[in-house]
Amino acid sequence: MQSKTQVFWSGEYDFYRTRLTHSLEVAQVGKSICHWLKHDSDLLGDDFYLDEDLVEAICLSHDLGHPPFGHAGERSLNHFMAEYGGFEGNAQTLRLLTDRIFSQSRTGMDPTRAFADGVLKYKSLWSELKQVKGKLPKNHFLYDEQVSRLSWAMGEHDFPPELIPGEVRDSFKSIECQVMDWADDTAYSLNDLADSVRAGFLTIEKIEFWAEQNNIESEEVTKLLSAIRGGRIEPFVGSRIGRYVRATRLEKDVNFLSETSNRYAMRLVVDESVREASEVFKKLAYEMVFLSPQLKQLEHKGSLMLRHLWEVLEKSYVKGESIDGQTFHFLPEADAAEIAQVTDERARARLVCDFLAAMTDSSATRTYRRLFEPGFGSIGDLAG
Repeated sequence: MQSKTQVFWSGEYDFYRTRLTHSLEVAQVGKSICHWLKHDSDLLGDDFYLDEDLVEAICLSHDLGHPPFGHAGERSLNHFMAEYGGFEGNAQTLRLLTDRIFSQSRTGMDPTRAFADGVLKYKSLWSELKQVKGKLPKNHFLYDEQVSRLSWAMGEHDFPPELIPGEVRDSFKSIECQVMDWADDTAYSLNDLADSVRAGFLTIEKIEFWAEQNNIESEEVTKLLSAIRGGRIEPFVGSRIGRYVRATRLEKDVNFLSETSNRYAMRLVVDESVREASEVFKKLAYEMVFLSPQLKQLEHKGSLMLRHLWEVLEKSYVKGESIDGQTFHFLPEADAAEIAQVTDERARARLVCDFLAAMTDSSATRTYRRLFEPGFGSIGDLAG
């Protein structure tokens, strides 16, 4: 994950966060929330407590399935896999943990039920959302072939009718998953904000213009501007992280699993003013950074490279067709052999997608250049 995009392309500057540094920060925040709740909540005791090590593992794992080139890469792979059941970063994380993470055995790491449930931010299957929405889902789904994994994580309990596929069902999360989700929001809305300021994407003038255009009157935005003027963006972010941690509390919950699992016997509540501040910062980052022409140009370049790689690999390994009347071997021997043993086209596509999703930004770029740029690459760098 060190060489996978978080916001800005990895490798452009050393101080920008990557998927790895982001995940480490999420884990730190997640453990801090557990520690805070342990001393603040009377719902926790010797018979049930939030295991800091479990939450840390969940936080460290939550972005494992994300492909190269950030969310643009995720959207591209989902588009390529439209005929084969889609692609989703959270679903891919579950696939890695349960089926793929140990490359030799291809058996996954055999996670506990609590661990697997903790990374399940979304609990709707691709085909379920397709049926409900009447079109191919863009994100927030599990692969259809993961239905048994979902059932196992839920203790073999069926969802009640009121938990319809989509946002309603996705809101039903274990307490560990809720902690991870808020830790992720905290890191995204604060730490990534600091990167955007340092990169020059968020300047005083841009933030003031954005606030005026959107009629945003926020004390937090005013304090952010003051921090930028004073060159104190890191202290500003650090103090907010502590505030976001202390803004959490636990409440009892009653649902169809609360009697059978402590993981669903309570819910995480976040102070509304803090949640609103987080949403303002997320909106600011999305509209002024993620939608900026500079990042969109890079996203287009990443998507273009993935598209060409997919087209070659799909034709060769999924469709089994020749290229210009010839047969080429593009994948490592072990990956090619595994695909060759699979007769189902959809399953072959999933394995090809696994290979692309596992690539880093740099390895995807090198492979693209090796295949499509005549002046790049030699037989000596094929192992790179």
